[in-house]
Amino acid sequence: MPTARERVRAEITAEIADAARRQLAEVGAAALSLRAVAREVGMASSAVYRYVPSRDDLLTRLIIDAYDDLGTAAEAADAPGDPPRQRWLAVCRAVRGWAREHPHEYALLYGFPVPGYRAPAETVPAAARAGVVLGRILGDAARSGALPEAAGERDPALISEEAVAILGGEHPALDEAVRVRALLAWSAMFGTISFELFGHLVGSVLDTDRWFDRAMGELAAGLGL
Repeated sequence: MPTARERVRAEITAEIADAARRQLAEVGAAALSLRAVAREVGMASSAVYRYVPSRDDLLTRLIIDAYDDLGTAAEAADAPGDPPRQRWLAVCRAVRGWAREHPHEYALLYGFPVPGYRAPAETVPAAARAGVVLGRILGDAARSGALPEAAGERDPALISEEAVAILGGEHPALDEAVRVRALLAWSAMFGTISFELFGHLVGSVLDTDRWFDRAMGELAAGLGL
């Protein structure tokens, strides 16, 4: 069990993170200021630094929290007993739903990079969670015989071993061509969501719900789902 001091520290750190998320909505990630966050939570700037050493540390906390929240939404939407295509569409809808409900956190993850900030390696596990769901769907489809045996071979100079593990692992139905399509599908999903959230579909798409489902269906077909 955490001590009283640890519980208080966790509560204050969470309060600081909540205030920082409100700052994201008001001024954006690039203008995030520990001084402004300190004012909002009623603390001196020097006191805030005891909980968050720097603005970059605060950004890292917000990024990990957002990736974890997104990953939880993707994982919750996946029903392993359903057909692969249905699972893919459900996860895509869940990711879009999360993005629409948390546009400022989505922009922090997939929008313009924050000048001067470089995300550390500790953000990678959280960032991979949503991608792992796609890989699980693809791998399950391969192992169930839903995908035809692939003709290509493993090209170790193209896609990393870590990405191969995420995208279903090693299987005769999964070659580099399939993995390339999987990475394209995943990035296209985020691109489609970004176009909608950042206003780039205005004047082009009349029904964004139907458009998203059609687009994700085309991506699923490209994967052989």
